[in-house]
Amino acid sequence: MAVAKDFSVEEKLHSLINLQKIDSKLDEIRILKGELPMEVADLTDEIEGLNNRRVRIEEKINGINEFIEQKKEAIKHSQELLERYEKQSENVKNSREYDAITKEIEMQQLEVKLAEKHIKDATNELMERGAELEAAIKAIDNKEGVLTNKRAELDKIIAETEKEEQAFISRSEAAMQAVDERLLASYQRIRKNYHNGLAVVPVVRDACGGCFNAVPPQRQSEIKQHKKIIICENCGRILADSDLNDSVSLS
Repeated sequence: MAVAKDFSVEEKLHSLINLQKIDSKLDEIRILKGELPMEVADLTDEIEGLNNRRVRIEEKINGINEFIEQKKEAIKHSQELLERYEKQSENVKNSREYDAITKEIEMQQLEVKLAEKHIKDATNELMERGAELEAAIKAIDNKEGVLTNKRAELDKIIAETEKEEQAFISRSEAAMQAVDERLLASYQRIRKNYHNGLAVVPVVRDACGGCFNAVPPQRQSEIKQHKKIIICENCGRILADSDLNDSVSLS
């Protein structure tokens, strides 16, 4: 039965530093993309929202146009009735028939006026909706222009860095296998706590390479002895001596 190798603290630190340098290189590559992926996603969502708004406005415009056509048909129908009633009024036999026809004529005249008012109000609303639609289409065109430029910029960066990024992702995954499981969990947790992703840092000029707080001489001596994993008392990062850190190369 194979016996798992018990790595020394120096070997563990070496593996951590190697992983940190690989991940830092990955971070550098991803920084090149900056906020572009998020900006592209936000613009895509914004354009989708504007298109939905455009569709709603168009539906309202279609509804208003249908309403206007209905009112025009109602006017046409009322005018036909008016012509009929006016002809009938010429042949009334008594005042009762005359009053009845007169009321019908007045009613249809009111229907025409009411329909004309509805058409006028609807036409005003149609103009407002038309202005809204024009503004929405203009906003969509502007956003799509920005999105096209952002996508082109992002695609260019991806094309230039994808091969290198994938290579470092593979190296990072391989480097993780060489790190103690508990140390790896601590490393990943610390990385998430800092925007620069530095979890393992060297002592530089008697200070922590992460938070730049002074490291006491006795502490520095312990770090150089590689007898135990030592963390910065201020920021919680894993500390390594500069010589060991410099000895680890990405080449």
